[in-house]
Amino acid sequence: MLHVDIPSREEYSYLADVRSDACISIYLQTSPIRQQLKGSKIQFGNFIKEALQQVVERGLDKRRVALLEEELHSVLEDESFWDLHAHSLAVLVTPDSIRTYRLANKLANRLDVGDRFYLKPLLRALTFPHSAYILALSENQTRLIEFFADAPAEEVTVSGMPARMKDAMGDAALNDHHHGAVHHKVRLAQYTRQIDQALRPLFARHDSPLILVSTEPLASIYRSTNTLPNLAEETLFSNAEHLGVSELVTLVRPLMDNYYQAQLNTLKLRFDARAGERRVTQDLSDAARAATFGAIDLLLINLDSTLNGTIDENGVLTFAGGEDEANYGLIDEIAKRAIATGARVLAVRNDDLPSGADLNAILRYPL
Repeated sequence: MLHVDIPSREEYSYLADVRSDACISIYLQTSPIRQQLKGSKIQFGNFIKEALQQVVERGLDKRRVALLEEELHSVLEDESFWDLHAHSLAVLVTPDSIRTYRLANKLANRLDVGDRFYLKPLLRALTFPHSAYILALSENQTRLIEFFADAPAEEVTVSGMPARMKDAMGDAALNDHHHGAVHHKVRLAQYTRQIDQALRPLFARHDSPLILVSTEPLASIYRSTNTLPNLAEETLFSNAEHLGVSELVTLVRPLMDNYYQAQLNTLKLRFDARAGERRVTQDLSDAARAATFGAIDLLLINLDSTLNGTIDENGVLTFAGGEDEANYGLIDEIAKRAIATGARVLAVRNDDLPSGADLNAILRYPL
């Protein structure tokens, strides 16, 4: 199991507003297997030394340096903290506070020291929270499993959902062997239709993906009776009766990654449609102004962008050669302002953006 905790959008906005004489952002590759975390702890210790050296060179007061060292070593030396991890760890620290987030997505090791936190990797975690439902389906067993971004997976009790085909059909299911394969498929359709009807109220309140784990012909029959828009296109073809909750979650995660990629492909079609209405921009200056005045509806940003500079209160953007106390990541700042005005913001890889673009924005009204 992955043990994950990520900030909410509100917490992300709070972190984006933090300013301090020293903001240290550490992103570290980790592993859900405790025995493989030794290298991560060594790298974390090296990042601590490097971060403290940087703040000393910047002239930070010795008492503030000591507070930073205390905060960071409180994590490094906490053996219980290193018991449960996912694929990445984010540590955000000032002399006055420290926050840690275990992330499901795999991030490169990185240290950033400035007067604000480097948060783009966290935005990626918010974009794809790695949470979903699994419908583990067979004739003999029906299970709905919810797995979260910040808690262990668990089975969900669904009112009215048959626990197996026999419960749905009663005694009629026992006599199917007398009526042939066609009649049996009719019974399967009745079974899956009852499951679909039971799930509708739940998924009226959730937009998380639903991933089907089953075998044929039941998998195809379930899809033919499904009415839920949440159902992912891919099926994990496996006999779910023999898989525990943790095994199911591990097997399903790659399918969920594919599900989110399909969502991105759909968004590309939306961008193409809005481009014809003059409601799309890839220009950073236009996007900075639009974000400042609440004109962005949807924003895709390049997770790997390294452009630095400043954006003033009127949205005027100025580029800079490097990041220092006066300059900061421009894409991060545009994303922060867009989120503050209700935009949906997705942090994506370079390949998911138009060639040469560091962002792609749909505006609420034409340019």
